[in-house]
Amino acid sequence: MNKKKIINDPVYGFISIPTPLLFDVIEHPYFQRLRRIKQLGLTDFVYPGALHTRFHHALGAMHLMRTTLDHLRARGVAINDTEYEAALLAILLHDVGHGPFSHALEHTLLQQVGHESLSLLLMEYFRQLFEHGPFDLAIQMFKGQYSRPFFNQLISSQLDIDRLDYLVRDSFFTGVSEGNIGAERIIKMLAVESGQLVVEEKGIYSIENFLSARRLMYWQVYLHKATVSAEKMFIQLIKRARHLALNGQQVFATPALGYFLNHEVRLQNFRQDAACLGHFAALDDFDIWACVKIWQDHPDKVLSLLSSMLLQRRLFRVRLSAEAPGQLEMESLRQRISAHYDLSSTEAAQLIVSGSISNSAYIREGQKIFIRRKGGEILDIADASDLPNISAMSKIVTKYYLCWPKSVSL
Repeated sequence: MNKKKIINDPVYGFISIPTPLLFDVIEHPYFQRLRRIKQLGLTDFVYPGALHTRFHHALGAMHLMRTTLDHLRARGVAINDTEYEAALLAILLHDVGHGPFSHALEHTLLQQVGHESLSLLLMEYFRQLFEHGPFDLAIQMFKGQYSRPFFNQLISSQLDIDRLDYLVRDSFFTGVSEGNIGAERIIKMLAVESGQLVVEEKGIYSIENFLSARRLMYWQVYLHKATVSAEKMFIQLIKRARHLALNGQQVFATPALGYFLNHEVRLQNFRQDAACLGHFAALDDFDIWACVKIWQDHPDKVLSLLSSMLLQRRLFRVRLSAEAPGQLEMESLRQRISAHYDLSSTEAAQLIVSGSISNSAYIREGQKIFIRRKGGEILDIADASDLPNISAMSKIVTKYYLCWPKSVSL
């Protein structure tokens, strides 16, 4: 069987799968599941074209990683074939641990289990399945334990392959042109200095554009008011379904979703029970939507109401402000919702969501983006740039949100 396939990608054109092992991983059902998980969760409620999947993103990231490694090799960076394949495996599987709707339900279905932890568990599963040496190295790179740090920086940092692909791809599918960052140009400016990833000085304006694009994409796409509203409604919906299920009420669920509604699943559960990972790997967006369609006729008013509102796109109203809502305002709103929908005070509270969102394009305390001057000096991008906006983008901007049904006035 010919395993060196070529895939036609709408963003980059033709993407090739360079090794049989990568082909086998892509063909595995646990990876094919990513076809059924949308990259941007519920953002298509705002941008109808945002229907691309984690499968798209994983292949795109693999393509950009290959382009980057080829570029670094051409610049004289020694990268052997095992490192090359391991880096491709690590970036291909970096998001394989995402659950339904990507980030939206990440800490709702599971208890304090991030997608990075699940990605690592799935990588360890593939290592045992395929018994190939590159997986040991791929896991070291993914965890930042390999002796050559630039590999981990390409996988997970403030200027990684993951971000390069998702900004370009999300911009393409949403139609928000501000996210188009010129990934190829940035890759051409990358180099390695003392094992660390650096950017040539002439690429500094490309990095400034990258950081600016990321900031704009967060406000216009990832943290759009309607997206926040839809995600918070879905979180409340799953919480309500789980509450009912754990208290003995009949709640329809697919087998995969039912497992997580009826159990409090933590990271140790995955390590102690091999079947737990199988349940998770069977779960995708379709499980949730199938249940939502059934739940709109459930006798529980809150579950039924949230389900029908989501199916009909009757999203919560969202108010963003510089200060958190007060307790008196929240109580007044709960009383109005209770009266409007004939709900108890406890039930009405399920239709109010408050919290905060924040945006910072560049975190100076994190893994820095380094610029290499022509004379060889290495500087943080915030110090190397002659534009003040980099320092401005380093500040974390926080906004407080309050969400509630539009049929109730505040």
